[in-house]
Amino acid sequence: MDFVTKLPKSSQGYDTIWVIVDRLTKSAIFTPIRETDPMDKLARICLKERSLQNVLGTRMDMSTAYHPETNGQSERTIQTLEDMLRACAIDFRKGWVNHLPLVEFSYNNSYHASIKAAP
Repeated sequence: MDFVTKLPKSSQGYDTIWVIVDRLTKSAIFTPIRETDPMDKLARICLKERSLQNVLGTRMDMSTAYHPETNGQSERTIQTLEDMLRACAIDFRKGWVNHLPLVEFSYNNSYHASIKAAP
């Protein structure tokens, strides 16, 4: 789990993307949030994801703040996410949220050399 922060504020008020990456399958979830969202809202989102993880028989690990080397997969995913948003969003300033579901779908259906398949 990691965050992409300081994005241009969208018309819906979002300025951050919460990135959750499955280390095994390389699939990712991109959730738009506001940097000012209260912790209880983020906790509810996290609990919802943890409930899903429990049903799937997997678990979610947090990375250490300010130590990107501890979470290289998320960092690489974020780099790809930013590249994909730039490529598909002509109106990147305000319209990035509208493109996020397409970027997530495209990312999760792209070939990953490390697993020799799409997630």
